[in-house]
Amino acid sequence: MVKARKSDVGEVHLRRVRRICAAMPECSEKLSHGEPTFFVRKKVFAMFANNHHDDGHIAVWIAAPPGVQGALIKAGPETFFRPPYVGVRGWVGIKLDAISDEELASHIREAWQIVAPKRMKISRDAKLPRN
Repeated sequence: MVKARKSDVGEVHLRRVRRICAAMPECSEKLSHGEPTFFVRKKVFAMFANNHHDDGHIAVWIAAPPGVQGALIKAGPETFFRPPYVGVRGWVGIKLDAISDEELASHIREAWQIVAPKRMKISRDAKLPRN
């Protein structure tokens, strides 16, 4: 039996996530647990996941405010899910083929805001660069 491989389509989605995350102040990217992970200072705010443990999702896992995870999953189960490991801390998984760039950027910006030091906060209305 041939084991499922990481999706090539994932590269397209990874470029989307990278572009949005890179627009956040002091964002850095490193591999963590085999996947691109995005940090502000030394804190993670987003993790890319390409068919993690053969779950079939090309997704990003992001920090979320308390209570938001359940609300998003209930309102949009085709887009949002509880990711393994970090889901117990309220993080949200977002299926990247089911979300627009604008909505994805909004969620990633909010994740960055949660993790970033208070003095670094950016305006919710700030425009992100488009590629």
